[in-house]
Amino acid sequence: MAKATQQVPGRRWLIGCLLGVGILINYIDRVGLSAATPELTKELGLTATDIGLLGSAFFWTYSLLQVPGGMVLDRFGVTMVGRASSFLWAIAATITALASGLWGIAGARLLLGVAEAPAFPASQKATGHWFPLDERARSTAIFDSAAKFSNVIGVPLVAFVIFLYGWRWGFGVTAVLSFLYFIAYYIIYRNPSEDPKLSKAEHDYIVAGGGTPEGPAAAGQSRMLGYLLRNRKVWGLTIGFSAYGYTFYLFLTWLPGYLAQTMHMNLMSAAGYSTIPWIFATLSDLLIGGFLVDHLIARGYDSTRVRQSVIIVGMLMGLAVIGAAFTVRPGWALLWLSIAISGLSAAAPVGSSIVSLIAPKGGAGSVGGIVNFTNNMMGVLAPIVTGIVVDWTQSFAGAFMIAGVVLLIGIFFYVVVLGRIESIPDYEEVPPPGAVPVH
Repeated sequence: MAKATQQVPGRRWLIGCLLGVGILINYIDRVGLSAATPELTKELGLTATDIGLLGSAFFWTYSLLQVPGGMVLDRFGVTMVGRASSFLWAIAATITALASGLWGIAGARLLLGVAEAPAFPASQKATGHWFPLDERARSTAIFDSAAKFSNVIGVPLVAFVIFLYGWRWGFGVTAVLSFLYFIAYYIIYRNPSEDPKLSKAEHDYIVAGGGTPEGPAAAGQSRMLGYLLRNRKVWGLTIGFSAYGYTFYLFLTWLPGYLAQTMHMNLMSAAGYSTIPWIFATLSDLLIGGFLVDHLIARGYDSTRVRQSVIIVGMLMGLAVIGAAFTVRPGWALLWLSIAISGLSAAAPVGSSIVSLIAPKGGAGSVGGIVNFTNNMMGVLAPIVTGIVVDWTQSFAGAFMIAGVVLLIGIFFYVVVLGRIESIPDYEEVPPPGAVPVH
């Protein structure tokens, strides 16, 4: 019976798709500001500095609340926190559409960061509950690839609405999508033990396959956080994943600007060409980081070796960003960029899935919060460092070289510091310092 459940998609894959739609809407919310920038500048008289302030407002609250958000997730669970989060981010999107002036929009973006802070850790924690170990890469790739795909459809969608109806409706359409997602999430999502539509056979299959146990940590969230911050596996994953994040956010914020400056494209052409690498990134995320990893593990290959191999090869492919720095031909630039972004995207869901693979019972939200905090701080750091280097050198070469060095550091932490990918012992299983073992 377990074998049949494995072969036929069940309730868990509906949950996986639901999480993917949520992350897609999350990221459309985020990238919508870039599409609205020309209209905001014209109508509200905003300067480039003002636009920069709006762009960073989201990341400050979003990043700073990753760890507290993860702790709240571990305390109250995915169902309750996910509902509150999705409702609040719909409200924030609505406030943005109705806001007037710089500070009104900035306040709405700060609120959006608060609302969306639990979204990624919640998806990581939920996949741990809902999927066995040998399906963890595919289930993670569903929502991780949605972040990449948002760059393919998000900006064009919001730009089209703005062109027809103005910038307020550009944010309004994301508010509508967010409310629709809240309704869908409220109706559909439950943890496995609470879901009346989950069959006993499928539930048994998830549990037998290594699904993460539900429930809070026995030691409490504060002690769990301290325990995790002292663990080398957590830091190996955190710094390794942040190295990916640095280059990802460099591409996310600077790719059109790089094509416009280095390839001498107008902004519309640059925006159009920049979608090409993201299409390959989405496919790589799903097919390599998701399906191939699970396939190889199902064939009997060592799970740690498979995951680390994909991470290493993917991040080494990311070094192709250096090739893009030394060409002025658009075709070659797109080739190098597509290789780099595709490699990083293959590694991304593998790295993200490790959160639930190493987390002790009741700690997946906290591990995800730690990892996502440092990763999203790269969303603040990478654009600034890149801008300074480009202003100083009038070239992207130095900025791309820095990204290459960061990727090499990330590989070291993934392989040497993280080590074997296995669960950290539960907090209560760890004897206190100085305890005498009982024989």
